[in-house]
Amino acid sequence: MKHLTIIGSTGSIGQNTLHVVRHLSESFKVFALAAHSSVKLLAEQIEAFQPQVVSLTDPQRLDELRRHCGGKGIRLPEMVTGEEGLRAVASAGEVDIVVSGAVGAAGLFPTWVAVQAGKTVALANKESMVLAGELLSGTAAKTGARIIPIDSEHSAIDQCLRSGRREEVRRLILTASGGPFRNTHENLERVTPEEALNHPTWRMGRRITIDSATLMNKGLEVIEARWLFQIPEDKVDIMVHPQSIVHSMVEFTDGSVIAQLGTTDMRQPIQYALTYPDRFASCVPGIDWSTAGRLEFMPPDTDRFPCIRLAYQAIQEGGTAPAVLNAADEVAVQAFLDRRIAFTDIPRLIEKALEAHQGSSSRITFENVMAADTWARRFSLEKVDRVRMAKS
Repeated sequence: MKHLTIIGSTGSIGQNTLHVVRHLSESFKVFALAAHSSVKLLAEQIEAFQPQVVSLTDPQRLDELRRHCGGKGIRLPEMVTGEEGLRAVASAGEVDIVVSGAVGAAGLFPTWVAVQAGKTVALANKESMVLAGELLSGTAAKTGARIIPIDSEHSAIDQCLRSGRREEVRRLILTASGGPFRNTHENLERVTPEEALNHPTWRMGRRITIDSATLMNKGLEVIEARWLFQIPEDKVDIMVHPQSIVHSMVEFTDGSVIAQLGTTDMRQPIQYALTYPDRFASCVPGIDWSTAGRLEFMPPDTDRFPCIRLAYQAIQEGGTAPAVLNAADEVAVQAFLDRRIAFTDIPRLIEKALEAHQGSSSRITFENVMAADTWARRFSLEKVDRVRMAKS
Protein backbone atom coordinates (compact mmCIF):
# COMPACT_ATOMS: atom_id res chain seq x y z
CA MET A 1 0.00 0.00 0.00
CA LYS A 2 1.50 3.33 -1.10
CA HIS A 3 0.53 6.59 0.58
CA LEU A 4 -0.13 9.71 -1.49
CA THR A 5 -0.13 13.44 -1.02
CA ILE A 6 -2.19 15.13 -3.73
CA ILE A 7 -1.31 18.79 -4.31
CA GLY A 8 -4.16 20.56 -6.07
CA SER A 9 -6.71 17.89 -5.14
CA THR A 10 -9.74 19.96 -6.19
CA GLY A 11 -8.38 20.70 -9.67
CA SER A 12 -8.73 18.59 -12.79
CA ILE A 13 -5.57 16.53 -12.16
CA GLY A 14 -6.41 16.08 -8.49
CA GLN A 15 -9.93 14.88 -9.19
CA ASN A 16 -8.73 12.45 -11.86
CA THR A 17 -6.05 11.16 -9.48
CA LEU A 18 -8.73 10.41 -6.92
CA HIS A 19 -10.65 8.47 -9.59
CA VAL A 20 -7.56 6.33 -10.09
CA VAL A 21 -7.11 5.88 -6.31
CA ARG A 22 -10.71 4.72 -6.04
CA HIS A 23 -10.11 2.27 -8.90
CA LEU A 24 -6.89 0.94 -7.29
CA SER A 25 -7.98 1.24 -3.67
CA GLU A 26 -6.07 -1.87 -2.62
CA SER A 27 -2.79 -0.30 -3.79
CA PHE A 28 -3.09 3.36 -2.76
CA LYS A 29 -4.19 5.35 0.28
CA VAL A 30 -4.51 9.14 0.45
CA PHE A 31 -2.36 10.50 3.28
CA ALA A 32 -2.86 14.21 2.54
CA LEU A 33 -4.91 16.50 0.34
CA ALA A 34 -3.85 20.06 -0.51
CA ALA A 35 -6.02 22.73 -2.11
CA HIS A 36 -6.10 26.50 -2.37
CA SER A 37 -9.64 27.60 -1.66
CA SER A 38 -12.30 25.20 -3.06
CA VAL A 39 -13.53 24.25 0.39
CA LYS A 40 -16.86 22.66 -0.55
CA LEU A 41 -15.28 20.14 -2.92
CA LEU A 42 -12.39 19.61 -0.51
CA ALA A 43 -14.87 18.71 2.25
CA GLU A 44 -16.43 16.11 -0.06
CA GLN A 45 -12.99 14.66 -0.76
CA ILE A 46 -12.22 14.51 2.96
CA GLU A 47 -15.43 12.57 3.51
CA ALA A 48 -14.71 10.13 0.68
CA PHE A 49 -10.98 9.49 1.23
CA GLN A 50 -10.40 10.27 4.93
CA PRO A 51 -6.89 11.73 4.68
CA GLN A 52 -4.81 12.14 7.83
CA VAL A 53 -3.81 15.72 6.92
CA VAL A 54 -5.36 18.50 4.84
CA SER A 55 -3.46 21.57 3.67
CA LEU A 56 -5.34 24.73 2.72
CA THR A 57 -3.09 27.41 1.26
CA ASP A 58 -5.63 30.16 1.91
CA PRO A 59 -5.88 30.21 5.73
CA GLN A 60 -8.88 32.55 5.61
CA ARG A 61 -10.99 29.68 4.27
CA LEU A 62 -10.13 27.31 7.12
CA ASP A 63 -13.18 28.13 9.26
CA GLU A 64 -15.40 27.72 6.21
CA LEU A 65 -13.89 24.29 5.58
CA ARG A 66 -14.53 23.30 9.19
CA ARG A 67 -18.17 24.41 8.84
CA HIS A 68 -18.63 22.33 5.69
CA CYS A 69 -17.15 19.29 7.40
CA GLY A 70 -19.09 19.88 10.62
CA GLY A 71 -22.38 20.26 8.77
CA LYS A 72 -21.89 16.82 7.23
CA GLY A 73 -20.58 15.20 10.39
CA ILE A 74 -17.20 14.52 8.73
CA ARG A 75 -14.29 13.57 10.96
CA LEU A 76 -11.80 16.38 10.78
CA PRO A 77 -8.21 15.47 9.86
CA GLU A 78 -5.22 17.49 10.98
CA MET A 79 -5.42 20.92 9.32
CA VAL A 80 -2.36 22.88 8.14
CA THR A 81 -2.20 26.10 6.16
CA GLY A 82 0.00 28.30 4.01
CA GLU A 83 3.47 27.57 2.75
CA GLU A 84 4.44 25.63 5.87
CA GLY A 85 1.38 23.44 5.43
CA LEU A 86 2.45 22.60 1.90
CA ARG A 87 5.96 21.85 3.13
CA ALA A 88 4.57 19.47 5.75
CA VAL A 89 2.39 17.41 3.42
CA ALA A 90 4.95 17.32 0.58
CA SER A 91 7.76 16.03 2.79
CA ALA A 92 5.95 13.89 5.38
CA GLY A 93 7.76 10.66 6.19
CA GLU A 94 4.59 8.63 5.68
CA VAL A 95 4.29 9.71 2.02
CA ASP A 96 5.59 7.59 -0.85
CA ILE A 97 4.29 9.61 -3.82
CA VAL A 98 3.51 13.32 -4.13
CA VAL A 99 1.15 14.17 -6.98
CA SER A 100 2.00 17.71 -8.09
CA GLY A 101 -1.21 18.90 -9.69
CA ALA A 102 -1.40 22.57 -8.73
CA VAL A 103 -1.79 25.09 -11.55
CA GLY A 104 0.88 27.60 -12.54
CA ALA A 105 4.06 28.76 -10.81
CA ALA A 106 2.43 28.13 -7.42
CA GLY A 107 3.14 24.43 -7.97
CA LEU A 108 6.92 24.88 -7.88
CA PHE A 109 7.30 25.20 -4.09
CA PRO A 110 5.65 21.89 -3.07
CA THR A 111 7.35 20.11 -5.99
CA TRP A 112 10.72 21.49 -4.86
CA VAL A 113 10.06 20.37 -1.27
CA ALA A 114 9.07 16.86 -2.38
CA VAL A 115 12.19 16.49 -4.54
CA GLN A 116 14.38 17.71 -1.69
CA ALA A 117 12.76 15.05 0.51
CA GLY A 118 13.58 12.31 -2.01
CA LYS A 119 9.96 11.51 -2.84
CA THR A 120 8.58 10.02 -6.02
CA VAL A 121 6.87 12.98 -7.69
CA ALA A 122 4.04 12.36 -10.14
CA LEU A 123 4.37 15.66 -11.97
CA ALA A 124 1.48 17.37 -13.73
CA ASN A 125 2.64 20.90 -12.90
CA LYS A 126 4.77 21.56 -15.98
CA GLU A 127 5.64 25.03 -14.71
CA SER A 128 7.92 23.43 -12.11
CA MET A 129 10.22 22.08 -14.82
CA VAL A 130 9.87 25.22 -16.94
CA LEU A 131 10.89 27.53 -14.09
CA ALA A 132 13.45 25.33 -12.38
CA GLY A 133 14.06 22.18 -14.41
CA GLU A 134 17.82 22.36 -13.98
CA LEU A 135 17.46 22.81 -10.22
CA LEU A 136 14.89 20.04 -9.79
CA SER A 137 16.69 17.47 -11.93
CA GLY A 138 20.01 18.20 -10.23
CA THR A 139 18.46 17.92 -6.77
CA ALA A 140 16.66 14.69 -7.67
CA ALA A 141 19.99 13.15 -8.69
CA LYS A 142 21.34 13.94 -5.21
CA THR A 143 18.31 12.93 -3.10
CA GLY A 144 17.16 9.90 -5.08
CA ALA A 145 13.80 11.49 -5.91
CA ARG A 146 12.14 10.23 -9.06
CA ILE A 147 10.10 12.61 -11.23
CA ILE A 148 7.51 10.79 -13.33
CA PRO A 149 5.54 13.02 -15.73
CA ILE A 150 1.76 13.05 -15.84
CA ASP A 151 1.38 15.29 -18.91
CA SER A 152 0.16 12.92 -21.62
CA GLU A 153 2.95 13.95 -23.99
CA HIS A 154 5.76 13.46 -21.50
CA SER A 155 4.22 10.30 -20.12
CA ALA A 156 4.26 9.02 -23.70
CA ILE A 157 7.95 9.93 -24.11
CA ASP A 158 8.77 8.25 -20.80
CA GLN A 159 7.04 5.07 -21.93
CA CYS A 160 8.74 5.11 -25.34
CA LEU A 161 12.15 5.55 -23.74
CA ARG A 162 11.69 2.29 -21.85
CA SER A 163 12.41 0.63 -25.22
CA GLY A 164 15.85 2.16 -25.78
CA ARG A 165 18.85 3.91 -24.24
CA ARG A 166 19.13 7.71 -24.11
CA GLU A 167 22.29 7.71 -26.22
CA GLU A 168 20.30 6.01 -29.00
CA VAL A 169 17.77 8.87 -29.23
CA ARG A 170 17.87 11.08 -32.31
CA ARG A 171 14.94 13.29 -31.32
CA LEU A 172 11.78 13.53 -29.26
CA ILE A 173 8.56 14.40 -31.08
CA LEU A 174 5.82 16.06 -29.03
CA THR A 175 2.38 16.01 -30.60
CA ALA A 176 -0.11 18.89 -30.48
CA SER A 177 -3.79 18.89 -31.31
CA GLY A 178 -3.33 22.29 -32.93
CA GLY A 179 -6.04 23.87 -30.79
CA PRO A 180 -9.30 25.42 -31.97
CA PHE A 181 -7.68 27.70 -34.57
CA ARG A 182 -5.60 25.16 -36.46
CA ASN A 183 -7.74 25.34 -39.61
CA THR A 184 -9.14 28.84 -39.35
CA HIS A 185 -7.87 31.64 -41.54
CA GLU A 186 -9.82 34.31 -39.71
CA ASN A 187 -8.14 37.28 -38.07
CA LEU A 188 -6.93 35.97 -34.71
CA GLU A 189 -7.01 39.55 -33.40
CA ARG A 190 -10.79 39.20 -33.00
CA VAL A 191 -10.80 35.82 -31.24
CA THR A 192 -12.95 35.80 -28.07
CA PRO A 193 -12.18 33.95 -24.82
CA GLU A 194 -15.17 31.68 -25.44
CA GLU A 195 -13.80 30.65 -28.84
CA ALA A 196 -10.31 30.07 -27.45
CA LEU A 197 -11.68 27.95 -24.60
CA ASN A 198 -13.52 25.66 -27.03
CA HIS A 199 -10.77 23.04 -27.33
CA PRO A 200 -11.56 20.36 -29.94
CA THR A 201 -10.12 17.40 -28.00
CA TRP A 202 -9.29 17.91 -24.33
CA ARG A 203 -11.26 19.31 -21.39
CA MET A 204 -8.81 21.18 -19.20
CA GLY A 205 -8.41 24.21 -16.97
CA ARG A 206 -8.77 27.71 -18.42
CA ARG A 207 -5.09 28.68 -18.53
CA ILE A 208 -3.88 25.46 -20.15
CA THR A 209 -6.74 25.62 -22.67
CA ILE A 210 -5.71 29.12 -23.77
CA ASP A 211 -2.08 27.96 -23.88
CA SER A 212 -3.21 25.17 -26.20
CA ALA A 213 -4.94 27.72 -28.42
CA THR A 214 -1.76 29.86 -28.68
CA LEU A 215 0.43 26.69 -28.80
CA MET A 216 2.40 28.05 -25.84
CA ASN A 217 1.52 24.78 -24.15
CA LYS A 218 3.79 22.99 -26.63
CA GLY A 219 6.56 25.52 -26.07
CA LEU A 220 6.42 24.94 -22.33
CA GLU A 221 6.47 21.19 -22.97
CA VAL A 222 9.67 21.53 -25.01
CA ILE A 223 11.35 23.16 -22.00
CA GLU A 224 9.91 20.52 -19.67
CA ALA A 225 11.11 17.69 -21.92
CA ARG A 226 14.61 19.15 -22.09
CA TRP A 227 15.01 18.72 -18.30
CA LEU A 228 12.87 15.63 -17.71
CA PHE A 229 14.78 13.57 -20.23
CA GLN A 230 18.12 15.43 -20.33
CA ILE A 231 17.76 15.93 -24.10
CA PRO A 232 18.95 19.21 -25.72
CA GLU A 233 16.10 21.42 -26.92
CA ASP A 234 17.32 21.21 -30.53
CA LYS A 235 16.44 17.50 -30.39
CA VAL A 236 12.85 18.17 -29.28
CA ASP A 237 10.40 18.74 -32.14
CA ILE A 238 6.67 19.43 -32.36
CA MET A 239 4.16 17.94 -34.80
CA VAL A 240 0.49 18.89 -35.02
CA HIS A 241 -1.65 15.76 -34.76
CA PRO A 242 -5.35 16.74 -34.70
CA GLN A 243 -6.65 13.30 -33.68
CA SER A 244 -4.72 13.35 -30.36
CA ILE A 245 -4.31 9.57 -30.45
CA VAL A 246 -0.52 9.51 -30.75
CA HIS A 247 0.55 11.29 -27.56
CA SER A 248 4.24 11.56 -28.52
CA MET A 249 7.06 9.69 -30.25
CA VAL A 250 10.76 8.94 -29.94
CA GLU A 251 12.95 8.62 -33.03
CA PHE A 252 16.13 6.58 -32.55
CA THR A 253 19.46 6.86 -34.33
CA ASP A 254 18.66 3.94 -36.66
CA GLY A 255 15.53 5.73 -37.92
CA SER A 256 13.07 3.62 -35.93
CA VAL A 257 10.22 5.54 -34.30
CA ILE A 258 8.33 4.32 -31.24
CA ALA A 259 5.02 6.01 -30.46
CA GLN A 260 2.64 5.80 -27.51
CA LEU A 261 -1.05 5.83 -28.40
CA GLY A 262 -4.05 6.14 -26.12
CA THR A 263 -7.40 7.74 -25.48
CA THR A 264 -7.75 11.40 -24.49
CA ASP A 265 -8.23 10.65 -20.80
CA MET A 266 -5.80 11.96 -18.17
CA ARG A 267 -6.51 9.01 -15.88
CA GLN A 268 -4.31 6.88 -18.11
CA PRO A 269 -1.02 8.82 -17.64
CA ILE A 270 -1.88 9.44 -13.98
CA GLN A 271 -2.20 5.70 -13.37
CA TYR A 272 1.06 5.05 -15.23
CA ALA A 273 2.86 7.54 -12.96
CA LEU A 274 1.39 6.07 -9.77
CA THR A 275 2.03 2.42 -10.60
CA TYR A 276 5.42 2.76 -12.36
CA PRO A 277 7.19 0.48 -13.25
CA ASP A 278 4.16 -1.86 -13.17
CA ARG A 279 1.02 -1.73 -15.28
CA PHE A 280 -2.41 -2.54 -13.84
CA ALA A 281 -5.81 -2.88 -15.50
CA SER A 282 -7.15 0.62 -16.14
CA CYS A 283 -10.52 2.23 -15.56
CA VAL A 284 -10.04 3.97 -18.93
CA PRO A 285 -11.42 2.21 -22.03
CA GLY A 286 -8.95 1.45 -24.79
CA ILE A 287 -8.91 2.91 -28.30
CA ASP A 288 -11.79 1.86 -30.54
CA TRP A 289 -9.77 1.16 -33.68
CA SER A 290 -12.92 0.77 -35.75
CA THR A 291 -13.62 4.49 -35.34
CA ALA A 292 -10.06 5.86 -35.01
CA GLY A 293 -9.84 6.82 -38.69
CA ARG A 294 -6.64 8.15 -40.19
CA LEU A 295 -3.79 9.77 -38.29
CA GLU A 296 -2.46 13.10 -39.61
CA PHE A 297 0.78 14.92 -38.81
CA MET A 298 2.01 18.35 -39.90
CA PRO A 299 4.47 20.97 -38.62
CA PRO A 300 3.06 23.88 -36.59
CA ASP A 301 2.67 27.32 -38.16
CA THR A 302 5.07 29.33 -36.01
CA ASP A 303 4.29 32.56 -37.89
CA ARG A 304 0.64 32.49 -36.79
CA PHE A 305 1.53 30.96 -33.42
CA PRO A 306 4.82 32.61 -32.34
CA CYS A 307 4.67 31.34 -28.76
CA ILE A 308 6.55 28.21 -29.84
CA ARG A 309 9.43 30.34 -31.14
CA LEU A 310 9.46 32.33 -27.89
CA ALA A 311 9.71 29.17 -25.80
CA TYR A 312 12.71 27.92 -27.79
CA GLN A 313 14.25 31.38 -27.42
CA ALA A 314 13.82 31.24 -23.63
CA ILE A 315 15.38 27.79 -23.17
CA GLN A 316 18.28 28.71 -25.46
CA GLU A 317 18.89 31.88 -23.43
CA GLY A 318 18.75 29.75 -20.29
CA GLY A 319 19.04 30.93 -16.73
CA THR A 320 15.82 32.52 -15.50
CA ALA A 321 14.47 33.34 -18.98
CA PRO A 322 12.03 30.37 -18.91
CA ALA A 323 10.66 31.68 -15.60
CA VAL A 324 10.06 35.06 -17.26
CA LEU A 325 8.38 33.36 -20.22
CA ASN A 326 5.99 31.45 -17.97
CA ALA A 327 5.13 34.38 -15.71
CA ALA A 328 4.48 36.72 -18.64
CA ASP A 329 2.28 34.07 -20.22
CA GLU A 330 0.24 33.60 -17.04
CA VAL A 331 -0.39 37.34 -16.81
CA ALA A 332 -1.17 37.71 -20.53
CA VAL A 333 -3.56 34.74 -20.57
CA GLN A 334 -5.49 36.08 -17.57
CA ALA A 335 -5.66 39.53 -19.16
CA PHE A 336 -7.09 37.97 -22.32
CA LEU A 337 -9.65 35.98 -20.32
CA ASP A 338 -10.60 39.23 -18.58
CA ARG A 339 -11.02 40.86 -22.04
CA ARG A 340 -8.31 43.42 -21.30
CA ILE A 341 -6.11 42.46 -24.28
CA ALA A 342 -6.56 40.69 -27.62
CA PHE A 343 -5.62 37.07 -28.29
CA THR A 344 -2.70 38.18 -30.45
CA ASP A 345 -1.42 40.44 -27.66
CA ILE A 346 -0.48 37.35 -25.64
CA PRO A 347 2.74 36.55 -27.56
CA ARG A 348 3.49 40.27 -27.96
CA LEU A 349 3.53 40.79 -24.20
CA ILE A 350 5.65 37.68 -23.63
CA GLU A 351 8.18 38.83 -26.22
CA LYS A 352 8.44 42.26 -24.58
CA ALA A 353 9.14 40.63 -21.21
CA LEU A 354 11.87 38.42 -22.67
CA GLU A 355 13.46 41.40 -24.42
CA ALA A 356 13.46 43.48 -21.22
CA HIS A 357 14.69 40.67 -18.98
CA GLN A 358 18.22 41.25 -17.67
CA GLY A 359 18.43 38.71 -14.88
CA SER A 360 19.53 35.43 -16.45
CA SER A 361 21.99 33.58 -14.28
CA SER A 362 24.22 30.62 -14.94
CA ARG A 363 23.49 29.39 -11.40
CA ILE A 364 19.83 28.63 -10.81
CA THR A 365 18.48 28.81 -7.28
CA PHE A 366 14.93 28.70 -5.98
CA GLU A 367 15.32 32.32 -4.87
CA ASN A 368 16.47 33.78 -8.19
CA VAL A 369 13.82 31.82 -10.09
CA MET A 370 11.09 33.28 -7.88
CA ALA A 371 12.64 36.77 -8.17
CA ALA A 372 12.48 36.50 -11.98
CA ASP A 373 8.88 35.29 -11.72
CA THR A 374 7.96 38.30 -9.56
CA TRP A 375 9.71 40.77 -11.85
CA ALA A 376 8.05 39.35 -14.98
CA ARG A 377 4.58 39.51 -13.45
CA ARG A 378 5.04 43.16 -12.45
CA PHE A 379 6.47 44.08 -15.84
CA SER A 380 3.71 42.26 -17.75
CA LEU A 381 0.91 43.78 -15.68
CA GLU A 382 2.28 47.24 -16.48
CA LYS A 383 2.32 46.36 -20.19
CA VAL A 384 -1.26 45.07 -19.99
CA ASP A 385 -2.38 48.40 -18.56
CA ARG A 386 -0.61 50.28 -21.37
CA VAL A 387 -2.18 48.07 -24.04
CA ARG A 388 -5.59 48.60 -22.49
CA MET A 389 -5.14 52.37 -22.31
CA ALA A 390 -3.94 52.49 -25.92
CA LYS A 391 -7.09 50.71 -27.09
CA SER A 392 -9.56 52.65 -24.95
